[in-house]
Amino acid sequence: GVAGGSLPLLMVVLATVGVPAEGIAITLGVARILDMCRTTINVCGDLTAAVYVARTETDWDPRTVSPEVRLAPAA
Repeated sequence: GVAGGSLPLLMVVLATVGVPAEGIAITLGVARILDMCRTTINVCGDLTAAVYVARTETDWDPRTVSPEVRLAPAA
């Protein structure tokens, strides 16, 4: 998705239900912070799933990973 892509939709919904402009501005400030948290969790989940699938499909070769990357040993 697009970062902050839900914000325009949120503005439309809040305006439709009658929230004043000041309330929308405050809500957007909080929504942006929450959106950054959701994005971080989504990226971490995607990375975890990719590593899990690579390890279970035996495509994972730790020798090809740069030394800066440290992962727990496969269970």
